[in-house]
Amino acid sequence: MTTLLVDPSPSEVDWDPLREIVTAGFTGDHLELVSGTGMDGKKCSVWMFLPLVFTLFTSAGLWIVYFIAVEDDKIFPLNSAERKPGVKHAPYISIAGDEPPASCVFSQVMNMAAFLALVVAVLRFIQLKPKVLNPWLNISGLVALCLASFGMTLLGNFQLTNDEEIHNVGTSLTFGFGTLTCWIQAALTLKVNIKNEGRKVGIPRVILSASITLCVVLYFILMAQGIHMYAARVQWGLVMCFLSYFGTFAVEFRHYRYEIVCSEYQENFLSFSESLSEASEYQTDQV
Repeated sequence: MTTLLVDPSPSEVDWDPLREIVTAGFTGDHLELVSGTGMDGKKCSVWMFLPLVFTLFTSAGLWIVYFIAVEDDKIFPLNSAERKPGVKHAPYISIAGDEPPASCVFSQVMNMAAFLALVVAVLRFIQLKPKVLNPWLNISGLVALCLASFGMTLLGNFQLTNDEEIHNVGTSLTFGFGTLTCWIQAALTLKVNIKNEGRKVGIPRVILSASITLCVVLYFILMAQGIHMYAARVQWGLVMCFLSYFGTFAVEFRHYRYEIVCSEYQENFLSFSESLSEASEYQTDQV
């Protein structure tokens, strides 16, 4: 049995309800992921590096794909004055990663990015669950990011020339639900206001969300008009904005730790729903 728990910082409250739940009666065969903020104000959790690794790894991987495609004369460089007729194509990300060897790197990068995005989605959901009264917004954020992650796998594993229909479905899932995720998380950031940093983090996220939305609209307008060089540049800017947005989760993740506890099963052990319900009722009063 896998149990996901969130506990508050000892610096915030005198009594830690989830820590009591975690340490009492754990003698059963199960695995637990426990999250909390048991650090002093001068230290940061190593989990803050997860969003940063996601951002840096994915952006570096995509640029490697781009330079491989340019070196192989598959696409025009982004700084080309205009697209000229010929063998080369506009530097869309999907076209850059369409043929080997770039497609091999592209598939690996997108699969790893999808996995890391899914982990971030789950940890973010766990982090916010005890702090929101109405869970529908938090659940919507989790579902939207999971669908965007699934879209990334379709993008990476079904190249444009091999299966254009599935590839375009992946593009729609990634950009569509990715944009929705950004707005949902921006709203949650301002609403929950973790460590009184809601405005400091929320305002940049609103700006990034607006930039992403504008890029998506502009991208499809340019695509429809056949202005491919500018559309490709907007697409790269859109993806970099997405990755920058995910990097901002490091701000909140630095306050939290996640631990895996393995112990034997005991029949009188509290169920996950009971444990989380008890902790949520207590922590809601603290927000």
